[in-house]
Amino acid sequence: MTYFRCKPTASRFQLYTFPRLHFSTISLLMLLLIFTKKLEFCVLRTKKQQQGVQCSVADSSTIQDSVATTQLIPGSGKTPEGVECYGVFCVTYDLKEIDEQKPKTWKKMVRVVVSGAAGMISNHLLFKLASGEVFGHDQPIALNLLGSERSRDALEGVAMELEDSLFPLLREVNIGIEATEVFRDADWALLIGAKPRGPGMERADLLDLNGQIFAEQGKALNAVASPDVKVLVVGNPCNTNALIALKNAPRIPSKNFHALTRLDENRAKCQLALKAGLFYDNVSNVTIWGNHSTTQVPDFLNAKINGKPATEVITDRKWLEEEFTPRVQTRGGALIKKWGRSSAASTAVSIADAIKSLVNPTPKGDWFSSGVFTTGNPYGIADDLIFSLPCRSKGDGDYEIVPDLQIDNYLYERIKKSEKELLAEKKCVAHLIGDENGYCDLPEDTTLPGEQ
Repeated sequence: MTYFRCKPTASRFQLYTFPRLHFSTISLLMLLLIFTKKLEFCVLRTKKQQQGVQCSVADSSTIQDSVATTQLIPGSGKTPEGVECYGVFCVTYDLKEIDEQKPKTWKKMVRVVVSGAAGMISNHLLFKLASGEVFGHDQPIALNLLGSERSRDALEGVAMELEDSLFPLLREVNIGIEATEVFRDADWALLIGAKPRGPGMERADLLDLNGQIFAEQGKALNAVASPDVKVLVVGNPCNTNALIALKNAPRIPSKNFHALTRLDENRAKCQLALKAGLFYDNVSNVTIWGNHSTTQVPDFLNAKINGKPATEVITDRKWLEEEFTPRVQTRGGALIKKWGRSSAASTAVSIADAIKSLVNPTPKGDWFSSGVFTTGNPYGIADDLIFSLPCRSKGDGDYEIVPDLQIDNYLYERIKKSEKELLAEKKCVAHLIGDENGYCDLPEDTTLPGEQ
């Protein structure tokens, strides 16, 4: 006889696992007769307090006493009592223990954390991650999704949609609202969730409000994530938020922290292509320098179109300086006026692009933009900032800053302006990064791309 056994997970953290293959009831029962290993499955929610429950199916010979056989989920630290298996999700099976059914070409599973997982950006991104588009079609993936108490139901809805999509590579979906639980063993952390800038809110207030969130998330990564976790910060102000997370995670290499400026790079490529009358895959070597704000510097001087310097293809320097640059800087605001909300799908695409640039070798002679730690950089940018620079990768998740790009007076003046802004932001959050004598005196209240 086959028995169903339920055991609770840690409070406020729920585990979902998904099969690579899906079977009919008869086929599944036949498998249970063939294999004596237990087949683990988990539930989406419980009847009371929405605590997770882990259930399993086991051969009768393995069942002794229900209390004696209860096990802890790794990292949970305790097993609460008084919870029951809930609904249809008690028949969601994970066949990961049947190793012979796993394709021999698959790599070791990668665990990816996504914060703000119930938001619009994540709603586009998660399905790209689960499909294999980002990490590759031989890369099984586990998704750890962080939300809030308010978004708990929405997180469950996201998990249901992922389940219904039948992604073969998606091996686990874990949801929760405590970073120290959700971030455990993360190989990648995509920190998307942040508070939006409300009406009348000063930029300094936004820095402090979101800074506290990223300080706590940095501490959680430091405590429980993989020691080589790669961290990509999307929530604004992303450069300074990334610095805050970095400073609160001393166990993780500083080089592993990135702020997303790939969307700005993609926007710049699009504008250059439109002006040149070419498709945008003819545009390469585009750099975004500095902060993800309206002080960012889209670099047309080192960009190439069809392998030629962009300034040779687009000879109108006035257009490059007076139209191209501000158009890229304010593209997010222009989208809001048309769309009624900030960008979500294009941001998700740019996150996917940023990851792919780190897990695939950079094409010879090209580079990509990312907000990275500046200490030791070849361009004289102040140390101890997160600043967007040209980078290239061997495809191993690491990168190097590309040296020797041409910097004329036009670029230099604007790069230094963005640097000044980031230095001022750093002083505003001194209390969150362990610096003394901090004060907030921002040079101007710049608007982040995507803000009204």
